[in-house]
This record gives sequence, C-alpha cells and structure tokens, in this order.
Amino acid sequence: MNSSYLAILESQNTYQKFVRIEPWLHIFLWAMVFLYPYLKYSEREGGYMMSFAHELNSLVFKMIISYVLFFWVFPKVNEKKYVFLATLAIVLNTIFYEFADRFFHPGDTHFWQHFFTNLLTFLSFAVVFFTLFAIKKSYRQQLQLDILLKDKRQAEMNALKAQINPHFLFNTLNTIYANALKKDEGTPELILKLSNGFRYLFHEGQEEYVSLKREVQHLQDYISLQEERLAKKVKVNFSVELNDSKQQIAPLLLIPFVENAFKYTSLLKGEGHSIQISIKVSDANFSFQCVNPFHVFAQEEVDAGWAASGIGINNVKRRLALVYPERHTLAIQKKDHLYCVNLSLHL
Repeated sequence: MNSSYLAILESQNTYQKFVRIEPWLHIFLWAMVFLYPYLKYSEREGGYMMSFAHELNSLVFKMIISYVLFFWVFPKVNEKKYVFLATLAIVLNTIFYEFADRFFHPGDTHFWQHFFTNLLTFLSFAVVFFTLFAIKKSYRQQLQLDILLKDKRQAEMNALKAQINPHFLFNTLNTIYANALKKDEGTPELILKLSNGFRYLFHEGQEEYVSLKREVQHLQDYISLQEERLAKKVKVNFSVELNDSKQQIAPLLLIPFVENAFKYTSLLKGEGHSIQISIKVSDANFSFQCVNPFHVFAQEEVDAGWAASGIGINNVKRRLALVYPERHTLAIQKKDHLYCVNLSLHL
C-alpha cells in the first residue's frame, strides 16, 4: 500500500471522525450556553433570576445568527459582498433581539448600551462558528488535495508506463521466425514466453502493484527470450532469493535495467559476455543488482536508441520518485568497463 493511498485514508478518517462528532459539538455548545447562567448562580439564594423563556429567547437569536453565518455566509466568505452581508446580518439580528428582549424588560431605556453589549456577544458566536467552519473546511480540503495528488500521480505513472516500448518483443518475433524456419523444437516455448510478455506488459503491467513472483517470472521469461535471440553472445547468471514472493512491487521497474544490459552487451564484439543479475528480498527490504560489460561507443548507440523510443533511466528514476518517495536508493556506476546498477527499495 503506497504513501498516497495511506494519506487519503488518513485524511478521510480524520474528516469522517470530525463529521461524526460535529453534531455533538453543537449540542454540547448550546447546552453550555443555555445552562451556564443557571450553573453560575446556582449557589445564590433564589438562583438565577431570569425566566426560562428569557433564556430560550436569547438562545434562539444566538442560534439563528450562528447558523445563518455557518451555512450561508462563511462558505462564500471569499466574495466581498458576503462580508457586508455577514455584518448586516449580525446588526439586524441584534436589533431584532433588542425588540424581542423588551418583552422581558418593559420600561428599560438603555437600548444602545444593551445593543452594543449584545452585538459583541453575537460577534463572539460568529468567531466561534467561523473557527468551527474553518476546521471542517481544512479537513475537507486536505482530503480533496490528497485525492487530487493521487490522481495526478496515477496519471503521471500511466504516462510513464505508456512510454515503455515493447520493441524487445518485436526483436524476439524475428528470432522466433528464424527458429520456425529451422523447425526448432523450442519455438512453441518461445511463443508462449512471448505471449506471457505481452500479457504482463498490457495487463499486470498496468496495475499499481504486482507480486514479486510475477515480476520475477516476467524477468525470467524476458531473459530466456534474449538468451535465445543472442545465442552464444551472452551468458546470464540470474539469481533470486525471496523470503516472501507475495510481497508487492510496482511492475516494470526492473525490466529497463535488464533490457539496458542486453542492449549494451549485444553491441560488443565476441562471445560469452557475462551479465550478472540478482534479486534479494528480506522482509520488506528489496535489493536488485545488474552488472554487464560496458564500452563508451555502446553507450552512445544505446542512449540514442532510448531517446528515440522514449525509454531511459530517467523514466525509471521518475517512477521510483513517484512510487517509492524517500524509500529507495539507486546507484549507477560505470567502472572498469562494467555498468553496475544497484537498486534498494523498502516495499
């Protein structure tokens, strides 16, 4: 399971938790607002002097302005006209409350004093609900951002995979054709491996992850095809040590390195050139090494070919950065006429 998917799950869980507890936050808030005066004066003789109807009236006006802002104004707060509407709503709510409150305070002449006091009260509730709105919005935006990032990463991954050109399969067709003309008994097996290569490339290769067993099998089939095609020119030592073949890995990450090795070697003169390929997996630690003979003139021809087909080490590096960010190391060395690739992954 990759980091982007885990990030989405984490954001989704956080947002869903907030959505679940939000109604209880509202209930708790209004219960405290309503009961606070009674709790505050509970130890005084006679208790709180204001009536239940008076406190209910006050609560209703606080709830009205809070939810008008919460549901209709704050979602559009980026538009300047809604800032004016929010201010107007608070002022009008305060005026209407003053007139409603007069039923409980007949003869009161301190209108403006009460007006500004209640205006500050309603502004305080506006701040509280804006904070609640902002927290919820931030969780929702983080979830949307994680989903967008995952979609972007997936689109980029698909574009990179689409650059993988199955030209080695077409080269192998020529080999199979030549073997068929000679009525070679190994031709059916080569056709089967070629078919498996196509199937893997266009089916499993399009998945986000595949089992190590399938990736290794694909490499083995590819190596067999190349050994048949290059005959005596190459000698491959392919070793595999897996303590858990069901571990998952991004598909088609290794094939460019192996293909690169055969390309370099195929351009060399002589026979029996050695290619060393090894894969080791211990728990979640994956290591891959590929060593092949190397000469500068071969590099120039291979690099030109890869540029033309859109394939190259840069493609692999980009895929590694997308799939295994901060969980891989890739070292490529050209020394003593050897081209060495060492890749380590934390699966």
